[in-house]
Amino acid sequence: MPPAARESHSMSKPDWVLVTGGALRLGREIGLAFAQAGWNVLCHYRTSEAEALTTQAAIRDLGRDCLLVRMDLAQPDATSHLLNQCLTLTGSAPRCIVNNASIFEADDACTANTRGLLDHFQTNTVTPLLLGNALYAWLQTQPSTGSGHYSVIHVLDQKVHNINPDYFSYTVSKLALAHSIALQAQALAPSVRVCGLSPGLVYLSGPQTQDNFDRASQINLLKQRIQPADVARCAVFVAQNTSLNGCTLQADNGQHLVPLSRDVMWAIEENSHQ
Repeated sequence: MPPAARESHSMSKPDWVLVTGGALRLGREIGLAFAQAGWNVLCHYRTSEAEALTTQAAIRDLGRDCLLVRMDLAQPDATSHLLNQCLTLTGSAPRCIVNNASIFEADDACTANTRGLLDHFQTNTVTPLLLGNALYAWLQTQPSTGSGHYSVIHVLDQKVHNINPDYFSYTVSKLALAHSIALQAQALAPSVRVCGLSPGLVYLSGPQTQDNFDRASQINLLKQRIQPADVARCAVFVAQNTSLNGCTLQADNGQHLVPLSRDVMWAIEENSHQ
């Protein structure tokens, strides 16, 4: 779509973004960032209804619309049901899908089991990829919108660039998604762009204490905490820049360039006792 046509489209009818796991934490920030950039938001959640309603109110306070979509992404047919809900609510597919929802359970290569691996792969890998495919399939039934207008953003983790043995099932599920980005970008072009976004440590995670987080959040090249709003604005940048495809943006203050033998929350505790 030529620049003038894209501008006209945006002025006449705000675009919709679907943010999975959009009620809390980084998902909420991403929804707010898109709203601040003039987008309407489809906020997906599974169980966090109260938080989703709070996010909806915050986005509407910004003058943009926000509709809530409840779905368990671990279900095999989640992708078709989720996209159908979006179509019913807005009359069209979202211009951008941000696959932010994930599960993050502690294990290692020795303790990983079939159930844990399958659960992580279903939510963290399979559903994001199939959502992108579903968007592509829907677009094949529509008049051409030109190249690059629609996009899928897979939220990854700096752990895929800085390998350590902790959170094994989570890490391998995100590694599989990361290595699928170029393949999916090739397959869905030119209808849909596919990119990755790798945040560093942004929020407390797992069993982490506030003191541990305060110290761990400084373990990056800038020696300062990564701001969630900065990461969220990166997602908007990817969605709006039609030159980006098949690549991953690393929003982690350079954390991926600080190699650690353990997950950062464990590494700083081990170092403090040496």
